[in-house]
Amino acid sequence: MELRVGGRFRLGRKIGSGSFGDIYLGENIVTHEEVAIKLECVKTKHPQLHIEAKLYKLMNGGIGIPQIRWCGYEGEYNVMVMELLGPSLEDLFNFCSRKFSLKTVLLLADQMLTRINYIHDKDFIHRDIKPDNFLMGWENIIDFGLAKRYRDHRTKQHIPYRDKKNLTGTARYASCNTHLGVEQSRRDDVESLGYVLMYFNRGTLPWQGLKAATKRQKYDKISEKKMSTPVEELCAGFPEAFARYINYCKGLSFEDEPDYDYLRQLFRQLFHHLGLVYDYVFDWNNLLLNQKTFDGKESHHGGVGMLPAANPSTSNNNHHPNHSSSNPMGMVATHHPHPSAPSSSPE
Repeated sequence: MELRVGGRFRLGRKIGSGSFGDIYLGENIVTHEEVAIKLECVKTKHPQLHIEAKLYKLMNGGIGIPQIRWCGYEGEYNVMVMELLGPSLEDLFNFCSRKFSLKTVLLLADQMLTRINYIHDKDFIHRDIKPDNFLMGWENIIDFGLAKRYRDHRTKQHIPYRDKKNLTGTARYASCNTHLGVEQSRRDDVESLGYVLMYFNRGTLPWQGLKAATKRQKYDKISEKKMSTPVEELCAGFPEAFARYINYCKGLSFEDEPDYDYLRQLFRQLFHHLGLVYDYVFDWNNLLLNQKTFDGKESHHGGVGMLPAANPSTSNNNHHPNHSSSNPMGMVATHHPHPSAPSSSPE
């Protein structure tokens, strides 16, 4: 029996899970466009899907923000239909045998910073910056399931400093202040990106693979290892720009606006110093010259295993015990979680 939502979208197989719901492959029966369909039970304790849809619409128009095709109710489910995006950076990292060249890392740094900058300009922070939440195609950042407004959109009044907060996001990439229970702000998104970039450089981070009896103990071990690892040690063997980036982020105050242009210039200057060419050819593009198809897994948020050609038009540029989320990035998206809704993952 064929299942439909919104009258014109055929529901297909499950392809993943998001912060607060499951994601299915779908098709517009009129245009035959493939779409991603996210379902959330209406009886869930803290429904988030319609809030997430509103955030996508607020971000609408920005490069790297997926388009919402339909949002509404169907039977016992809240439904959001969105355009289908490419594989996540985590998928592509695995496709490239978990090693990115310095050129690819620098190209990604530039585009990822631009996506984060855009979200911040819209008065939101993402709070779960990780490779899974960036999807290729137009360097999309998605899954606003944990996003939060950090300032009033009219007055620009910043949210107050608070502590004793549960960790929201993914522990592997969380900022040090997030581990300490401090309310997140813009500085935490950019610091998390620093850890993502070093993950791409190194293939692994020093606080991965730690063993513990409980999730709580594991988060504590990750926190302890991260705090005790000097930035210079984390970035040893790699260009100084990466250590300078992370140290700059760690030096920001709660309400500070990061100097996104300065941070991008750190990597652009290194790029040109190395004599690299801004041709937007990533490692996976080179692999595909010899391998016409990408048999990678489908992304958690609806991205399928088809890789885009290099696209010069985009040039501008471990969760806590009580939390769970997944945000693919190619496009950056954010979402407002309920204060007591789950919001973290171990690694």
